[in-house]
Amino acid sequence: MQNAMAHVPKIAMRAEVASDLRRVFDADEPAEAERCLRDVVARYQKPAPQLAAWLEENVAEALTVLRVPAAHRRRLRTTNGLERLNKEIKRRTRVATLFPNEASLLRLASAVLSEISDDWETERAYLTMEAR
Repeated sequence: MQNAMAHVPKIAMRAEVASDLRRVFDADEPAEAERCLRDVVARYQKPAPQLAAWLEENVAEALTVLRVPAAHRRRLRTTNGLERLNKEIKRRTRVATLFPNEASLLRLASAVLSEISDDWETERAYLTMEAR
């Protein structure tokens, strides 16, 4: 959504484009989302051709989340989990501050990721396969 706003030619159009894209991303089925995306691309073909081209090229990848169960979509459609993971790696590497070589940094980052993976697998399941 944020990347699309960089291709909107007029600031006044941003709210309208955001509303149209929200409709695409809020679709329940992949086919419905793809139909909405085609409509949005056609709508902005003349007033914002750069935006239309960008939408056509990039948004289809973001719709992949619609192929997973609906219960998982809320967590997977944002980058919040990835951002939190990167923040934790950064926090842990700041404590060490000095690394003798790149391999030692990689070992620490791998250990942090392994620890988080173990937590997800055993204690706090971020995504469970049970239907809610």
